[in-house]
Amino acid sequence: MTDAELYHRYLDGDESGLSELMKRYGDALTVYIDGYLGDIHEAEDLMIEVFSYLCLKKPRIRDEAFKAYIYKAARHMALRHKSRRRAVFSLEDLALEPEAETLVEEVVGSAERRSTLRVCMERMHDDYREALYLTYFEGLSYAEAAEVMGRSVKQITNLVYRGKQSLRALLEKEGITNAQQ
Repeated sequence: MTDAELYHRYLDGDESGLSELMKRYGDALTVYIDGYLGDIHEAEDLMIEVFSYLCLKKPRIRDEAFKAYIYKAARHMALRHKSRRRAVFSLEDLALEPEAETLVEEVVGSAERRSTLRVCMERMHDDYREALYLTYFEGLSYAEAAEVMGRSVKQITNLVYRGKQSLRALLEKEGITNAQQ
């Protein structure tokens, strides 16, 4: 079932629709929020708040936009939660995500290179890192990433392009010269 079908099922009174959406997105959303907070327990609490908001408010979400909507809500809650200090997106717990692990292996090929990739991504500008994470590791389209980050599609396109250039330069400094664009 699609996200839209599950959400509509929930709106029609079937609680299992929301439960399935939590299973689909709970862990990945927690890791994403933890990138802002640096505290996995707080991230779990905020992930639950995102789904609690869906329960209480039952917002209308365009059928094709559910994933972008929950990531945007999670980002908003994380930024609000940490408003007393500058929010910084981190990839420290990236290895927890199985899809991300597969992509990292495809990009660099070995455990040592994966470690170098994470170090290089941590050195990147926060916006580049987040745009790359959302589009490559979470599989969001540029339009969905734009919605999450509060940017235009053109800005996301530029952030991803510049992020890849930045990452390539950092990887080359670390001796990885075969990084694909």
